[in-house]
Order: sequence, then C-alpha cells, then structure tokens
Amino acid sequence: MKHFALLAALSLLATPALAADWTVDVPHSHLGFSGVQNGAPFQGNFGTWTAEIAFDAAHPEAGHAKVTIDLASAKTGDVQRDGALPQAEWFDVKAFPHATFEATGFVAKGGDAYEAPGKLTIRGIGKDVVLPFTLAVTGDKAAAKGHLSLVRTGFGVGQGVWATAEWVGLDVGVDVDLVATKSGS
Repeated sequence: MKHFALLAALSLLATPALAADWTVDVPHSHLGFSGVQNGAPFQGNFGTWTAEIAFDAAHPEAGHAKVTIDLASAKTGDVQRDGALPQAEWFDVKAFPHATFEATGFVAKGGDAYEAPGKLTIRGIGKDVVLPFTLAVTGDKAAAKGHLSLVRTGFGVGQGVWATAEWVGLDVGVDVDLVATKSGS
C-alpha cells in the first residue's frame, strides 16, 4: 500500500501543470504599433485581432498564447499612410492577410514582470522574439502590458524605395495592452 501511495504521489508530480484559459476583452484591449515617418513619430493600431491565452502564474512555463492579427485593419489616422499599409510594399495583405505571434510558455522575471518568448510571423517571415510584459491579476481578471521593439525590414515590411530609413524609420514598436477574464469564471 505504501508503494501505491508513493507511485500516486510521484505521478501527480510528473503530471504537467495545466494553465487556465483566459478570454481577452478585445474592445477594452489595445494592440498598437509605432514608428517614425519623415522625422515625425506616429502611432497606429490593429482594429481586428484574436488572442488565445492560457496562463497560470504558479506555472508560467506551461502557458501558451496565439495572437492572430488582421493586417488590413491597421490604422494610423493618416489617410495616405493607411492606404499604403495594405499594399505590396508594406503588409501585402493580398498575399499575407494575417500576422501571428505564438508563445509556447512564459518566463517569470520577478514581481509582476514576465517574458513571452515566441515566434512572430509577418509577410510569411517568422522570427523568434521575446515580448517583455507586466501582469496584474486580481481574482479572475488580468491586465497585461508589454512593448516589443523590432526592425520592420527583418519581416519584409517596406519593399523597394521603402527598404531604407530615408522616409520611414526601420525601428518599429509593438504595444500590447490586454484585459482578460479567466474562462469559466
């Protein structure tokens, strides 16, 4: 009987932790981007996107996230820029309608700081990135904020004359501000 109890206890320890599923409140969340054009900073956002997130603060490594972004929904408030973004030189939404970010675990960095190592894919080009973020969980509600810096040309964004920093800076920021509720709550 002692052996059975020991085996049962060991099997529980060997069972991977299951992260809780979270439902993102998209209307109260924000997925944005920023850059510089002709020396002037600009900001924009993606109006249409989805997120599937599983996270448990006690076992962040067992979590995962997949964010799918409709690139045609990118808006900056500038008619000319907004008209150019879907075109072949930029996001090329006819060939690549979506960008994705997929993380297969999270890393606790202490306090409310975390990292989400994952793969970001834009225009069919996937690159490993690390999204640092802060997380505040209160009961079944969570708020996460993060910022990722990247070089747009590494993903093929800005072709031809736009491949240099002459008119549009190469550095781009991606800003995440998510509000979520634990599923089943």
